Amino acid sequence: MELTENALKALNARYLLKDERGRVTETPDGMFRRVASTVASAERLYGKDPSEWEEKFYGLISGLRFLPNSPTLMNAGKSIGQLAACFVLPVDDSMQSIFDTLKNAALILQSGGGTGFSFSRLRPRTDIVRSTGGIASGPVSFMKIYNTATNVIKQGGARRGANMGILSVDHPDILEFIRIKRDEKELTNFNISVSVTDAFMQAVKNDSEYDLVNPRSKAVAGKLRAKVVFDEIVASAWETGDPGLIFIDRINEFNPTPGIGVMESTNPCGEQPLLPYEACVLGSINLSKYVTAPGDAAPEIDYGALSSDVTTAVRFLDDAIDVNRYPLPAIEAMHKGNRKIGLGLMGWADMLIQLGIPYDSRTAFRLAMELMKFFRDAARAASSALAEEKGVFPNFSKSIFDAPGMPRLRNATTTTIAPTGTLSIIADCSSGIEPLFALAYKRLILDTELREVNKHFFRVAKKRGFYTRELEEKVVARGALKGMKEVPPDIRRLFRTAHEIKPEDHLEMQAAFQKYTDNAVSKTINMPKRATKEEVERTYLMAYEKGLKGITIFRYGTAKKGTLVRFSESD
Repeated sequence: MELTENALKALNARYLLKDERGRVTETPDGMFRRVASTVASAERLYGKDPSEWEEKFYGLISGLRFLPNSPTLMNAGKSIGQLAACFVLPVDDSMQSIFDTLKNAALILQSGGGTGFSFSRLRPRTDIVRSTGGIASGPVSFMKIYNTATNVIKQGGARRGANMGILSVDHPDILEFIRIKRDEKELTNFNISVSVTDAFMQAVKNDSEYDLVNPRSKAVAGKLRAKVVFDEIVASAWETGDPGLIFIDRINEFNPTPGIGVMESTNPCGEQPLLPYEACVLGSINLSKYVTAPGDAAPEIDYGALSSDVTTAVRFLDDAIDVNRYPLPAIEAMHKGNRKIGLGLMGWADMLIQLGIPYDSRTAFRLAMELMKFFRDAARAASSALAEEKGVFPNFSKSIFDAPGMPRLRNATTTTIAPTGTLSIIADCSSGIEPLFALAYKRLILDTELREVNKHFFRVAKKRGFYTRELEEKVVARGALKGMKEVPPDIRRLFRTAHEIKPEDHLEMQAAFQKYTDNAVSKTINMPKRATKEEVERTYLMAYEKGLKGITIFRYGTAKKGTLVRFSESD
């Protein structure tokens, strides 16, 4: 097991077991064994010997080829036992539902999970409350209550509270919602996204009006020019990074279980659309482990090893569903009914560097599609084999797969691409499918400061003969190679960082992976501080045209104090 100093710091800060005084009582090897043993114990439910799978799971995760989401690493084998990262809870238009959901969210947040909510069912501000004769305060006011509650939930000191708040674009309070995070003190524990429809996007193109609908009465409550609303979304995103967009019609077009319900929200980082009360366990394969270069041969992807590990990882995530201790019976019923898993990737930027392919190149976009198709097909094949062995997911008859020519699957979904913030530190690889953030930078995990320096660049510099101590100091100080003529042009191109890559190329990469991903793709579209509102608008429109399920932009230097940055906290 090869763990870096930063990996050990992250594990000590967040994952390894501690005694009552906060002293670490577990080794990293012990953690991996604890997780493998707990998850493999699910095999007993199917009359199998867990020991074989415990060893396979242990080898996979201790070799840092695959890591499950943070709650699994933290909670497996502990009394809390909650292993899923992503949840969506419904918020209905009654005081009881609003506060029951808040209580349920508190239990999820305390266990290390992240929660998504759609507040679109709540009656608008100034609407009548018939039971009291009073006036409704509207969805944004209740979001503030949820935000305050999240502040006081410590999640065991391991993870910061993370929520997604969504409002439909046809809600009468939509403009208040869009503008709320321009005040840096508001909703600091929320990412927010506007749920936009195809009809709204068409109205934006046509510069026409659209109807606002009161969710209580279902009556038309007014009209707005779509372009005016879209311009407000763009202005807020340009200023703060919020709101993002979720393209709700596209999400439901790919809903695998339409017979169970309609999707209305996602998890906090937007990559996991879920039905009300649904959960999902995530995990990520470290792509940097699958590049081989035997002898003097050109580096290539070891697809055989990748396929084998995808098969094992799918079984791991499926077993995690059975050993999970759920915070609510309704969530357990939904998760075990659909058995959604989200196997994804990290180390994509590392793999491209190892292969000598620039991130923002057509070759990289083409490889992304080819790789993700292979990955999805391997994951579905593994799920299909599990269905033969253990049975299809219970709600199979209400799914799109219950049709001639469709595969019989154990899991309603198998693939998701998450940001892998802290997991990538443990695995010593780049995060998710993001480009390199910088060649050197500092980051905080709880109160622990980590200094990140890209290992690939200095290895290449030494191999190519242009390394000097002065160069290292310069790169560490700057964090990027732009304008550094002492570095060969092809190397500057290969090691471009997130803010040196054009927004349209970020989008192209997200679209390439989305094409073959069951759920959605977490990808931040980085923009330089000088980016204009017109560029933000163009990026949001391009995201819709390219078939994405959601979009987030982040203009450098605009994250305000306390803002929950989407790509930092997902795992």
